[in-house]
Order: sequence, then structure tokens, then C-alpha cells
Amino acid sequence: MTKEKMKIGEISKPRFEFRTFGTDFSEQAEKMAELSASVPEHVKVRHSDEVYIVSKTNDINNTKIRGGKMDIKTFVQSKDGLEQWNPLMKGEFPIPRAILHEDVFPAFQVTMPELNKDEYTLEEFQEIIELQSDLRAVSVRKERFGYMVNDTICEVANVEINGTMVTTISTESTEIPDILQTIEDVGLGGFENINYLQAAKRLIGWIDKPLAN
Repeated sequence: MTKEKMKIGEISKPRFEFRTFGTDFSEQAEKMAELSASVPEHVKVRHSDEVYIVSKTNDINNTKIRGGKMDIKTFVQSKDGLEQWNPLMKGEFPIPRAILHEDVFPAFQVTMPELNKDEYTLEEFQEIIELQSDLRAVSVRKERFGYMVNDTICEVANVEINGTMVTTISTESTEIPDILQTIEDVGLGGFENINYLQAAKRLIGWIDKPLAN
């Protein structure tokens, strides 16, 4: 069977990912840049402001808002120390009440709030989140540098999470052996696999555990 060719920014079947967060991955980032194949100009450096909605009662659905759109991914499985995530829902604000009722709040795994309007703007949705003790809107500002190593989509990013600056580095693909080889080649062996949901919870004090370094 021919393996799928990875392309940055294009939809593929669900990928496996290794990602970690910490204060310094400069050696690994330098190696990743050295080993990288050429990448499209528009993915070499990207900036974005996003909001992650984290829930005390949920660790399997990752909800992100960027550019007025909501994206929820759900955890599928863990294999060989890697995580596989699959799109669960994509929506745009103003967002219909039915989607909030049927998809969004069930993904948070919290008690359904009272929803009286037919649709909600982003600001109105954020007001609902602020009233829920088990939910938190976490601001995330990213400066991302894209690479391709061993036909895996790689990234190093400077990330500000609720005012705290950290670094994240990742490799993802549909092919597990390619990711494992990249982890070895770049020097990421031994670091914990930490996704954005877990990193945000640690930095806001909901999980009492440090980042990878």
C-alpha cells in the first residue's frame, strides 16, 4: 500500500502526532530546521491569535476558536506514545443554538446551560463560558515555524498561553514510523507527549504537573 504524502495545510486522513511543551527546545529546533525539506513560503512563519475552551471534566475533546470559527477535535487513540485526533465539529460564529446544544457543550462534558437565543455571536458565547465554573477560555498567541522532516509535518512555535511564554515542538503524519524516526533524528526522545489541551490546563493550574522542561 502506498503511504500518504504529507502536505502542510492540506486535509488528510487522521494523523498521529507527537508534541511537547517546555521552556527551551533550541537544540531540537535547530536540528529540525537543518533536516527539513523545503516548505511553501506561506507556512515558513505564521502568526495567529486563538482561544482554547478547556473543561475540568473533559480531556478528549479539544476546542479552539480562531478567526471567528470554532474547531473541535476528538481524541481517537494513543499508539507507540503518539496521539491520534480526528475532527469532530467545525462551526462559524454566529453559531446556531442547535449546534451548541447537540455538539459543543456535550463535547465539554458539562451541564447544559440555558440557551434561549436562536444563534450566538462569539462575544455572547464567551459570556456563557465565563459563567461556567468548569470551563475556561484560554487565550493563545502563536508564532509558528513550519518544517518537513522525513515526510512528517513539523513545527516549532513560540506560544503565549494566558500571558505565559512557552515553546512547543511537534511532528505529525499518518505514518507512525516516520514520526518515530523524526523524534529520534531531531532529539526529542525522552520528552513527554503533551497536547495543547494538557499544556493549557497545566499553565492555568488545573493540572498540577510541569511541562517537559
